[in-house]
Amino acid sequence: MLKNSLIISASPDIMGGTPVFTGTRVPVQTLLDYLKAGESIDDFLDGFPTVTREQVITLLEEAGKQLVGMVA
Repeated sequence: MLKNSLIISASPDIMGGTPVFTGTRVPVQTLLDYLKAGESIDDFLDGFPTVTREQVITLLEEAGKQLVGMVA
């Protein structure tokens, strides 16, 4: 699970407990909204420089593994 990891954290003291990229105040949902709107990862990273490419790629890889695992 990704929650409270090096990638995602959730704390009532940060954004009211909304899952954010660890070490930032950037909600994970913001990345998903960007991708859904057809924006690129680079566009997202340009807009939110506190998030690293490694965090985004690791999040997407882990989410993909979990989705495939649910179906398999």
